[in-house]
Amino acid sequence: QVQLVESGGGLVQPGGSLRLSCAASGFIFRTYAMSWYRQAPGKERELVARISSLRNTEYADSVKGRFTISRDNAENTVYLQMSSLKPEDTAVYYCNANIWSNLYWGQGTQVTVSS
Repeated sequence: QVQLVESGGGLVQPGGSLRLSCAASGFIFRTYAMSWYRQAPGKERELVARISSLRNTEYADSVKGRFTISRDNAENTVYLQMSSLKPEDTAVYYCNANIWSNLYWGQGTQVTVSS
């Protein structure tokens, strides 16, 4: 079965950096696009970044130039490198795979940006 396991969240000061990881299993990872979403308290879940199977990337306007999504197909892992973090980046971050129109989610990892 499809499993997505996020890690790497935590508490960081404004201007700091974090790298999130998502370990995937149960499907042919290299053939599918992978995404990171986030959900802040009281807000809807929003797309943060996506990487295609060919490593084309797209980002939400709010994170362009600060976040970088990447993938390691040998390790079945997708990463989100987050830099210049702001308090408004505080949210639960979720890994996502869209496999034949079925959406799969990880359990989420909390990122808190605060001084």
